[in-house]
Amino acid sequence: MTDRVYPSSKPNGTAATAATANPTPTNNPPQFPPAKSHVYNPMRHPYRPNPALHARHNHRRCSCRRCFCLCCFWSILVFLCILLLVAIACAALYVLYRPHRPAFSLSSLKVSQFNLTTTPDDVTRLTSKLNFTLSSKNPNKKITFYYNPITINLYLSDQQKVLLANGTFSNFTSQPGDVTILHSTLSTTSQVLDADSVTSLKSDLKRKNGLPMAIEMETKMKVKVEKLNSKKVGIKIVCDGIHGLVPTGKTPAVASTANAKCKVDLQVKIWKFNF
Repeated sequence: MTDRVYPSSKPNGTAATAATANPTPTNNPPQFPPAKSHVYNPMRHPYRPNPALHARHNHRRCSCRRCFCLCCFWSILVFLCILLLVAIACAALYVLYRPHRPAFSLSSLKVSQFNLTTTPDDVTRLTSKLNFTLSSKNPNKKITFYYNPITINLYLSDQQKVLLANGTFSNFTSQPGDVTILHSTLSTTSQVLDADSVTSLKSDLKRKNGLPMAIEMETKMKVKVEKLNSKKVGIKIVCDGIHGLVPTGKTPAVASTANAKCKVDLQVKIWKFNF
């Protein structure tokens, strides 16, 4: 009998390899890896940090900060030294000369004229005249006061200030230990008053003890200590506790000044001395 050869059911290894190597094309496109954002340049030098440059930058920044701190330190130190020297100088002057403020007191106040007139158009005017005496004392032993002309205002000392009269003192010099008597005439002529001032004034005129008054004086003063002359400083004197009566005839009415007190305020607290 003749032998027959049948084909094997197993695929040929070569054919399988070829099929695997060349797959059957499909409709889906091939998948590629994402493109790199930076293209490698073989000519580009790699980045290497420079420690010397970084250290120089830090040294410059530290140097500027050190200079700023030194400037602040020396400025504060110089300022404190100046304050210390000023304090020592003021303490020495106080110990040597014992400075005191000038003292003022109201001696007398006489009301010669005080008239309120109302016109047909309902305008109220005030006409007044007062004579007033003030004493100024220099309590220091080695300090001289030089006063500029003094402006004087007489007010109705109520919640609302109503100007009753005004005047001036001439300039004068107060030697150490001296008492200076000052005379002045205060007046106002046909001064127009508003409605609130008229109401307040008429209400105070009904008081038995008289009108409550206050005197305000302002001027500038220079101080001399031996050969040292200060710059002119502002000074304000306020005298309150005054009660004035309105004269009924030609005889002046004497105001009550028993409780009057005068307060002296310096408008500049620091005095600068020069030679």
